[in-house]
Amino acid sequence: MKKGYIFAGLLEVLFIGVYFYLFLPAINPTSLGFWGFVLVSLIVAGILFSIASSVNNTVIIKKKGGNEFPLSAVIPFMLAVFVIAGVMIVDLICSPIFNAKSYSTRISIDQSNEFLNDIAPVDFKTLPLLDRNSSEKLGDRVMGQMSELVSQFYVSDQYTQINYNNDIVRVTPLEYADIIKWFTNRDKGVTGYITVNSVNGEAELKKLDKGMKYMPSAFFNENLYRVLRFKYPTTNLGEAKFEIDNEGKPFWIVPTYSYTGINLKTRVTGAIILDPVTGDSTKYDIDDVPPWVDNAYDAELIIEQVDDWGNYNQGFLNSIFAQKNVVNTTEGYNYLAMNDDVYLYTGITSVLSDESNLGFILSNMRTGETKFYSVAGAEEYSAMNSAMGQVQQMNYTSTFPLLINLNNKPTYLVSLKDAAGLVKMYGFIDVADYQKVVVTDASKGINAAAENYLNSYAEEMSDDLLKKDIITISSIETATKSGNTYYYITDKNKKRYIASIALSDMLPFTKSGDQLSIGYYMLPMTDCNTSEIINPDGSGEIIPPSTDCITSEPTIIEIVKIY
Repeated sequence: MKKGYIFAGLLEVLFIGVYFYLFLPAINPTSLGFWGFVLVSLIVAGILFSIASSVNNTVIIKKKGGNEFPLSAVIPFMLAVFVIAGVMIVDLICSPIFNAKSYSTRISIDQSNEFLNDIAPVDFKTLPLLDRNSSEKLGDRVMGQMSELVSQFYVSDQYTQINYNNDIVRVTPLEYADIIKWFTNRDKGVTGYITVNSVNGEAELKKLDKGMKYMPSAFFNENLYRVLRFKYPTTNLGEAKFEIDNEGKPFWIVPTYSYTGINLKTRVTGAIILDPVTGDSTKYDIDDVPPWVDNAYDAELIIEQVDDWGNYNQGFLNSIFAQKNVVNTTEGYNYLAMNDDVYLYTGITSVLSDESNLGFILSNMRTGETKFYSVAGAEEYSAMNSAMGQVQQMNYTSTFPLLINLNNKPTYLVSLKDAAGLVKMYGFIDVADYQKVVVTDASKGINAAAENYLNSYAEEMSDDLLKKDIITISSIETATKSGNTYYYITDKNKKRYIASIALSDMLPFTKSGDQLSIGYYMLPMTDCNTSEIINPDGSGEIIPPSTDCITSEPTIIEIVKIY
């Protein structure tokens, strides 16, 4: 072998090493980054060996017309073409065109759920009222007060939503400002992170005894993703999320993925938890992720999986043309905190409907467990526009709604903010009828705003809608929610009721077999639709507009009076 080829081979090996070090592709044939790495390496090899061949005047391929091509250069270029063609063919075979059914079942969605059974009445003391933008402003304000840190670090835009010892907070680390700041601070590392309480807005900089060295903004072998890639060279990695455990110790949570074909039909297989102080890491299967972790799943991936579930349940062609029974997630999402976990919330709407939802999904961000609730009503942006319309002269903007159980009715809650991003008003919107909206000055507090909405709602009720009845109690149970006692009653006809202790002091003495004279409103059903929609149960049935929305009884009847 001549010196030119040896030199070209050494340059190729050097290029491969530098490329891998800089771009960190997974050495995994299901990763598109891996095939990009192979493709670029082949092209560079073709160029290098082409130069070596011309210098050494070695074997060539002649074509008609007198064109000559070095054989050692042609082979890498031909392999590059095969790589491109192979990736395209494999992904075509594995695409929804031929595998629509498997795409529709890539996420398991439990549809046998009732809103009132699963979603507890709202407790405003634990409700994350602050959105991401407001949290970022508070975090930046805290950082601005630390003059010794501002010149060395900046606040990351992570602001991960977590449940921290039953407090709903967003947490984000500080990051090195640039490579010079990394060189001057790498011995002690990044010295803190910021928490913002999503309920009361309290923001705090948490300083660490030992700094975090393994960060996305670090360089060379201390860069977070380089540490992960060198330890897990064949693992498909997701985006790292910053979290803290129950003791306030920081960690990076990095989901691990598997693909069908090449970068298709992503599935979360587990998570890697890395200590940014020591660099130690542990890889977990998804079922074994510690319970303090709140973000093993990525929100955008869940949205993608739910969209596939809604698009391809009756085949690929149906999703394009007839669109029978095709549903999608609405634009935007929010988070709810329940049972020491964080859940993603977003609406589900028919592709044939513009301003109404068929229901919504809640997805556990740690386990991926997803539930669908059939709660028909206004699409979120319609509700937001309705709230902004109440104070249109103020030019306030609305946050994405929180879906809450207010007085045993699904209700949207939004914050209305001014141009500076300050919350000026709270808005409550009836999910079933987004024209029923009440906004209240935020300075009065969220509880006063909720009371204002409920009082306004009650004033709209006609006495004609108040139904009186005498029931015979079959069973009666109590439960305490948000500090209030509620009685759950089943009558002899197996109808179910809920009553607050505030209605009557005699409720604690009521027992099975007693008769109770009650009053309740025939409120609009939460599954009442005002336009033609497609049943989301997969049957393809067309559900006509409801004509008896006012006279239907809810699954659980709320008692408003005891006579």
